[in-house]
This record gives sequence, structure tokens and C-alpha cells, in this order.
Amino acid sequence: MRGEHYNMIDYDKIALEYVQHRQVHPEVLKSLFLTSGIGTISKVLEVGCGTGNYIVALESLTGCSCWGIDPSEQMLSKARKRSERISFQLGKAEKLDFPQNFFDFVFSADVIHHVSNIMNYFQEAYRVLKRGRKLCTVTDSEWIIRNRQPLAVYFPETVEADLRRYPSIPKLKDYMKQVGFDTITEIIVEFTYQLTDAQPYRDKAFSSLHIIPEKAFQRGIKHMKQDLNIEPIKCVSRYMLLWGTK
Repeated sequence: MRGEHYNMIDYDKIALEYVQHRQVHPEVLKSLFLTSGIGTISKVLEVGCGTGNYIVALESLTGCSCWGIDPSEQMLSKARKRSERISFQLGKAEKLDFPQNFFDFVFSADVIHHVSNIMNYFQEAYRVLKRGRKLCTVTDSEWIIRNRQPLAVYFPETVEADLRRYPSIPKLKDYMKQVGFDTITEIIVEFTYQLTDAQPYRDKAFSSLHIIPEKAFQRGIKHMKQDLNIEPIKCVSRYMLLWGTK
């Protein structure tokens, strides 16, 4: 069942690690800003906002009216400390507590694999969007999962674990078409950087590290620390952005 791994992870307990280590992907933010067409008078919803990285950044860029929902109260408490202008609410993707035709833009970032009923979410997103407005799902394709650097290199067990829980891009596009979205497009963005500290990985600030065997995790951390003692690790962070229009 989609979302079963989400239920295995207590996000209230790891909210601190997320706020310390998880950051906005600059190319994802750029695409969200430029492609969504939002501005000062827009209403924007982030589904599964976590500690608020993306919705806070979009509000700062545009001055738009923003909402964020998440099922973790601890994640939301961290988000609320970052912005008093954004309305952060407890909630789930499958039932959006907002009026019909309310938002100019709805998006989720690295969340869709946690959603237990994806069709219900897309139906709800379609309902709350205004006609002609856009939905964006930021996620990982099979190719991205298999080629993550450094995650797939040091923790190869995460590949099969995430292939089981991430919905395929064709399946997501099919769901969107069934709901009524059109002009469905996909784009891959990437950002290169150098890793100098293994702490985000030691703290398991990436959900897939919580669902692999502990021996595999410790083996990967040991290997990563050994390589970091020699030189920084070259990394590439990629995401697939799936767009649809109501």
C-alpha cells in the first residue's frame, strides 16, 4: 500500500533533523517560481510542507498568500517559527480543507511517495485549484533514484527500497489525466555541490535511511566518513517536476 513506509517513520521525532539539514533545492525553487506564474495576489498551497522550506521561500520571493499543510505537528511547529505570514495547518493530502477553486498554485515537494491514496490527492488538488492554474509534483523518477549521488553510492539498499515506495512517472501522469489535468509536462532539474560533512546522513535526515537495515546504514556511514577524510564528495541532486494544468 502506498504510504506504508510513511507510517513506519515518526516524523514528529525527526523534525529537528529536517529543519537542521534539509534545504531548498535552488533549481526546484527557480522552476516553481518561474513556471507557476504566481505573483503578489496569488494564493499558493504546499501539500506536505514539512518544516516550510519551499513555501517560505516562495512567499519571500513573491509576497503571495500562502498555506502549508502537513500531518506532523512537530514539522509544522518548526515551520511556524520561520514565518508568521504563512498559514500552517495540520492536514493530509487526501482531504484538503479548502473551498473549491481557491488556489492559483498547488504543489508538493518530495512528498508524493508518502501519500496513501494518490488519486484522492489529485482529485482534491484539482478541486481546490482555479481553472487554468497549475499543479506541480516534485518527485524522483526511477532513473534519478538509481543515480543519486551520494545516496545510492553509499547506501545502495535505498534504491530498491525507494523504487517500491515511489510511484512511477507514467503512473502519476495517468492519475493526473484521469482527474482532468491537461498540458502535462515533465522536467528534470539538477544541482551539483560538494559534501564535506556526513552529519546529515548520520542524523538520517533523508527518509529512505530509516527503512534500510541498520547494518547497511552503518556500513554506508563508515564508507562515507572514510572518503570524506580524503576529500569532499562530489554530489548531484536531481528532481523530476511534473506539471499539470486544470
